[in-house]
Amino acid sequence: TCSFSRSPKGFPKLKNDTFLRAARGEETEHTPVWCMRQAGRYLPEFRETRAAQDFFATCRSPKLCCELTLQPLRRFPLDAAIIFSDILVVPQALGMEVVMVPGKGPTFTEPLKEVEDLLKLRQKVDVTAELGYVFQAITLTRHSLEGRVPLIGFSGAPWTLMSYMIEGGGSSTMAKAKSWLYRHPEASHQLLRLLADVITDYLVGQVAAGAQALQLFESHAGHLGPEQFQDFALPYIRDIAQAVKSKLKEEALPLVPMIIFAKDAHYALRDLAHAGYEVVGLDWTIRPQEARAQTGKDVTLQGNLDPCALYAPKEKIGELVKKMLEAFGTQRYIANLGHGLYPDMNPEHVGAFVEAVHTHSRHINKH
Repeated sequence: TCSFSRSPKGFPKLKNDTFLRAARGEETEHTPVWCMRQAGRYLPEFRETRAAQDFFATCRSPKLCCELTLQPLRRFPLDAAIIFSDILVVPQALGMEVVMVPGKGPTFTEPLKEVEDLLKLRQKVDVTAELGYVFQAITLTRHSLEGRVPLIGFSGAPWTLMSYMIEGGGSSTMAKAKSWLYRHPEASHQLLRLLADVITDYLVGQVAAGAQALQLFESHAGHLGPEQFQDFALPYIRDIAQAVKSKLKEEALPLVPMIIFAKDAHYALRDLAHAGYEVVGLDWTIRPQEARAQTGKDVTLQGNLDPCALYAPKEKIGELVKKMLEAFGTQRYIANLGHGLYPDMNPEHVGAFVEAVHTHSRHINKH
């Protein structure tokens, strides 16, 4: 069993800190690489471990989360691990019920429909009581990693979580959630503020539990236009970075690098680069040179290979990776996909991607 205290000590010494050095903008011998959804259904061992379990029951089992987090590292020389969990554990902590429906995905049994529904949400969340199982999973995994690579913790960002809570699941337009922004701006801000406060405590708790970096997923940024993003997403993204950092200082916890990944938000890259995060994650729809020009010299970039590139033959994957590394440069850069791995991908092609990043970046650095 794994006991959780505010700051567990005695973690194994880190042997490969390439990812953390790149995140902080320090020089690296090779470009570090990890994959969003690297612990996922594309791995037969993942499907086997998860088979008998309800999805959210898996999320609540520190032992299973630890096992699933470690699986990809047994196969590939990745430079970071990311804790197996889900962004929707935060709405659950606010008292909402979410179930995983086969073939449909996560579904809220009672989504927020009217402004009055906000009163049903917990206004004060004790993250250790509600999300302690994630903290335990992080502590257990950090020990089980034996210092091989750093462990990343994460959360969904406020707008992305709000959109799920109102839509009740996935949506191609987010029209219900966006209608709130136009019809009920004040209530929207009230909900976003509540989410930002819980997310801040949740991320700080993850660092106390042993997370060595944090990623904030604004997965639904692309549904907003520049003005709505400016009003309803960016201020909270900024606040979270600032609040997490000041709380880490206050509690004498490590100041870990933070990553912001706002999918399809090219229009906001310049703002995101100044939002207080060390790393800006990129989807596959932006040119590397363009991203560098917009974000400047003071942040590290992460991404942005089209996940579907992994369907290509292995040699082709190598060529695409080489091109990507040449375009971004091998420094102040973390290789990743522009979104998560898909369930039908061939693990060998994931291996080819990881290997290509290491091989080509070492080669470029030498010459």
